[in-house]
Amino acid sequence: MDSKISPSMMCADFLHLERDIKVFEDLNIDLLHIDVMDGVFVPNYTLGTDFVRVLKDNTKIPLDIHLMIERPEDKLDWFNFGVGDYVSFHYESTNHSQRVISEIKKRKAKAMLALNPATPLCVLEDLIGDLDAVLIMTVNPGYAGQKLVPQTIDKIKRLRQMHPDLEIEVDGNVSFNNAVIMHRAGANIFVAGSSSVFSHDGTLQENVAMLRAGVA
Repeated sequence: MDSKISPSMMCADFLHLERDIKVFEDLNIDLLHIDVMDGVFVPNYTLGTDFVRVLKDNTKIPLDIHLMIERPEDKLDWFNFGVGDYVSFHYESTNHSQRVISEIKKRKAKAMLALNPATPLCVLEDLIGDLDAVLIMTVNPGYAGQKLVPQTIDKIKRLRQMHPDLEIEVDGNVSFNNAVIMHRAGANIFVAGSSSVFSHDGTLQENVAMLRAGVA
């Protein structure tokens, strides 16, 4: 399964956002990861509806919208997404997962369920047939710059063994070194933030090349 890189736009340089998106387009980046936090499901606020709309209107790179919000079934209409985009919501955020999946797919986007580090894989049992991908959180959601929760590597491995053809995204401390470990465990979509693509130790071009080499 081909690896995909999804730069975490909450880590981007907002003063030079247009420049950086152009770089990502030139590098044929697969997705742009947009963290949406409501201050309720997670203790932070980040990117919102207007940010999603601006990106959707100004780049052909598919969006990877990560909804860390309560009751996503009531709020999907707030966001601009469609064919080719990925939209993830948290199992822990709603009692109506099937409804959310159905609404995402009505707009021809790919439906993805996100699981916090302590949420077991068994919750997928009656949902997996309707999902296009699963997002394994490798840190507890809410902030960039956290350390990897070690148990999540085995979680990725077990999910890959259970579902060989499933797309598995990983989000949280996807450093150059950790990405290699996650890839070996079975992940194929990598949310890349301050410890890889947006690392100050290299340019965006250098960092993307290094990450791609690690997960090839």
